[in-house]
Amino acid sequence: MLWQRQDLFSRDSGGYTMYRIPGLCASPGGLVLAHAEARYGRGGDWDKIDIVMRRSFDQGETWGEQRRLLDHRDFGAGPLHNVNTIVDRRQGIVHVLFCYGYARAFTMQSRDDGATFSPPREITAAFEAFRPEYNWGVLAIGLPNGIRLRHSGRLVIPVWLSTSRTTAHRPNRCATIYSDDDGATWQRGEMLPDIVPNLNESSLVELEDGSVLLNMRNGIGVQRRVISVSPDGISGWSVPQLDPQLLEPTCQGALFRHSWADEGASRILFCNPDNIGGTDAKGSSIFRVRRNLTIKLSLDECQSWAYSRVIEKGYAGYSALAVCADKSVLCLFERGEASSGNTDDHLTLARFDLDWLMEGEGAASHA
Repeated sequence: MLWQRQDLFSRDSGGYTMYRIPGLCASPGGLVLAHAEARYGRGGDWDKIDIVMRRSFDQGETWGEQRRLLDHRDFGAGPLHNVNTIVDRRQGIVHVLFCYGYARAFTMQSRDDGATFSPPREITAAFEAFRPEYNWGVLAIGLPNGIRLRHSGRLVIPVWLSTSRTTAHRPNRCATIYSDDDGATWQRGEMLPDIVPNLNESSLVELEDGSVLLNMRNGIGVQRRVISVSPDGISGWSVPQLDPQLLEPTCQGALFRHSWADEGASRILFCNPDNIGGTDAKGSSIFRVRRNLTIKLSLDECQSWAYSRVIEKGYAGYSALAVCADKSVLCLFERGEASSGNTDDHLTLARFDLDWLMEGEGAASHA
């Protein structure tokens, strides 16, 4: 059994007020890259935000010093946000996609496992192509990562848009953008059917048959995650459906493939705060609360979740997953101190293997 835990980023350190929105990837060379939004001011979504990164050479056991990957001052006065990675092992590239000011999107690449990156290149044109159908005021890339499709080599990453021109970010629509030329150009995919309002912050996974499943944050009040499937990751999305097994406290969740059938078994991981209600730090009852961060394992392509284990019983929010070369799992997540009532005092890394996860109790179905 393997289980380790450590804080990688903590509030009021490194010259920043707080750190939010964890991201992880295992690079083609076997390094692990952890990134986060380093926030100034009050730490809000629209405050000044830089992007910071740490690297690990030993599959997440120890970590190098924090460095500023992107400085908001190089773009303007607003926030850098929604950083996502796509690992292309065939080409030896880590693609990074990110947003600025909820109005522009950029990409850059690393060919040396995150030691250096190419200069940011703007790809907002891919989002502008949505305007004839959906005149957005806010854009964002999904969280926490995109994928390179095993069958086609296509790069796909989830996105969401809102017609709001305010900080409310509602209403929302989900879609994907994609590249069929190794990231040289990016195109828009089809928007999901507008059946369930206010879907955003989606995660995606390629299934064994080459189709792509999108798992979305649901803001309509029905406290379950929402899923939709496309045959190619960019078109023909099925009507969004509630997943009765996955509780939704209106929070981002992470979906990630651990292994394929030809590697021994098809295994897919999902992580989010498995909770919908409780009490706050003062003991007051609240309708939704982000706590009880739980990792789940599916052995049947997300049809059911055979195993489940709690990573953090207390306050916890956003998360990101990565699988190391030895098939151990890393989860970087927002964690709050019990006394604060926050979910973002630390970005904490949990490292474990499947034996640890499968020793937990089987996941109950939430009807």
